[in-house]
Amino acid sequence: MVKRKDIRSMQPNERQKQLADLQMELMKANAQVSSGSAPKNPGQIREIKKSIARILTIEKELKNQEVGKKDE
Repeated sequence: MVKRKDIRSMQPNERQKQLADLQMELMKANAQVSSGSAPKNPGQIREIKKSIARILTIEKELKNQEVGKKDE
């Protein structure tokens, strides 16, 4: 699980890499579930989705802050 404080301290390229890694991990976990096998950690998919959402939310917040500064 990635924490908000950690995400905010990352550089933009680090956030993108983390996001790509989490999306790949989610894809693997979903493939495992769809093939019929039980996941090793049932709560893992939910945590991955939450982490992806956190990264995307912070990305959007930072982008909106930059746009707001340009308007002033």
